[in-house]
Amino acid sequence: MTTQPPPQGNPFAQNQPQAPQQPQGQNPYAQGQQPGFPQQAGQPGFPQQGAPYAPVPPQPARRKLSFKTIKNIVIAVVVVGVAVGGYIASRDDADTAAVGDCMQRGSTSDTDPDLEVVDCGDAKAKYVVLAKIEGSFSALTAESKCSEAAKDFQYSYTESGSGSDFLLCLKDK
Repeated sequence: MTTQPPPQGNPFAQNQPQAPQQPQGQNPYAQGQQPGFPQQAGQPGFPQQGAPYAPVPPQPARRKLSFKTIKNIVIAVVVVGVAVGGYIASRDDADTAAVGDCMQRGSTSDTDPDLEVVDCGDAKAKYVVLAKIEGSFSALTAESKCSEAAKDFQYSYTESGSGSDFLLCLKDK
């Protein structure tokens, strides 16, 4: 009697065919590939020739300003300009007056004459500022303060309230 060596591996798998081996460098999970056939360009898992990296997307086009946007910006600038111009025009120039400035009367009202600084060579110039005194004054104290500060004054103008209280002593030009 002769003894045979025991079979190597799984004794039940002897009759099953072995799976073909994939060559090295190939993707064993690539779908639709037959063993032994090289992959074709354009198939998944195959790099594009000449493009080792992902393609760079093109720069998005710069958004151009539309006519409507430009029109709205111009309108906003004009509105701001008119508002600033209106504010400057409506300001009372009496608070910016200094000694020696010439002034005109902007209204005929005696309670609010709306004095405005003008060039002394201008025909509209009616008064000359002789003195400007800071503080709040009544009609009686304004007369006495002006007579102390400017001997030949003819008119006094007081302003109070809007942050700066002062007295102007004026005479005809």
